Order: sequence, then C-alpha cells, then structure tokens
Amino acid sequence: MSARPVLVVLNGPNLNLLGEREPEIYGSQTLADVEALCRARCEELGWELDFRQTNHEGVLIDAIQEVRRSCTGLVLNAAGWTHTSVAIRDALAAVVAPVIEVHISDVHAREEFRRHSYISDVADEVIVGRGVQGYVDAVDAVVRHRS
Repeated sequence: MSARPVLVVLNGPNLNLLGEREPEIYGSQTLADVEALCRARCEELGWELDFRQTNHEGVLIDAIQEVRRSCTGLVLNAAGWTHTSVAIRDALAAVVAPVIEVHISDVHAREEFRRHSYISDVADEVIVGRGVQGYVDAVDAVVRHRS
C-alpha cells in the first residue's frame, strides 16, 4: 500500500502570535485556525498534513532540508525572513516538489522593505493579501503545479 501524499506547511517567526499581534493587519484567526483550514483541505484531497512553526531560522532551514525530497508540496510563510534570508532561499532551491510562498497581508502594499522577497524566485507561485484563506489557496496551488 502506498503512503498518502504529504503537504508540508512551514511558518516562520511571530506567526505563533497570529490572532494577537497586529490583528488590523493579520486578522483575528490563530495559527491553530490556519492549521485546521489546511488540515480540512488536505483531508478532502486524501493527503497528510505536516504543519510547523518556528522562531528560529536554522530550525526552518533544517525542516526544509528534511522534507526536500519527500513532500508532495511545500507551503511556506517565512514571515520576516522572506525579506532577509538568502539561506532559506537556498534551502528552498533544493526542494523537488512545488513550493508556494504565502503571506497573509499584502506585503506589496506595506513598508518598502517588505516588497522584496528572497523566496519568490524559487517559488512556483506567490500568494499575498488573501488573509488566512491564502493558505488554502496555496494548497490548491500545489495541486495545480503537480498536474
């Protein structure tokens, strides 16, 4: 019997504070709510979900490297590291499955420093400004990019 496909959703710094931190920008839903949305969509697809969050850049890089060959798709909200981390970008370049970059807010309508992403050039698609629904849209983007 073959294993079910595994979607990996990785979240960077401060996303553990989702629902508390700057709700006027990020909304009132929590990271647990985001996980529940992703889990429900993965269940509809018959996929497993591996959902993680870290405030430590090296831990995120280790997670990317761990799943680079085994995941069905990778959804990443690198948060502040999007704009600063060449190391995360380089780790993503080794992922063989579709990589979808997601941001809850519209980073292009915010501070100038948020308008540059080190990740976008290695992502198969970028989803911004759709709130937490953007994560579900990212799961669907993985499906599109796999076909």
